[in-house]
Amino acid sequence: MSTRHQPGSQPGTLAALPGRPCPIAASLEVVGERWSLLVVREIAMGSRRFTDIVRGTGAPRDRISARLKALEEAGVVAREEYQSSPARHEYVLTEAGRELVPILDSLLAWGLRHAVAEDDPDRMTHYKPVTQRLEEHP
Repeated sequence: MSTRHQPGSQPGTLAALPGRPCPIAASLEVVGERWSLLVVREIAMGSRRFTDIVRGTGAPRDRISARLKALEEAGVVAREEYQSSPARHEYVLTEAGRELVPILDSLLAWGLRHAVAEDDPDRMTHYKPVTQRLEEHP
């Protein structure tokens, strides 16, 4: 069972601007940390186990562990046991996590237009919309 993250609940956070609650800032409190959206991408694309998520993101293990814990506490991912002895878990997107997939697709499209070099030979062949991958690996 996970507890919901309460963005902006602490003074000084992005969402706690005096008199100006901001849903974008509150969203960034949940997924704005480095690696968070890449973790969501990996799970959406079918990487459910910790080592696969680490490999897919290229991030240090301790960073991915921290991101997964934060995303679980925020209700974006859930941990499910797939083996009891020894206990082993995999990660799945919750409804809130699945709602981020179209945002990832928008970031992918934006990145292809504005952040990836046009002369990159893998520019268009290497990338598939995350939505398409999620449909392939529900």
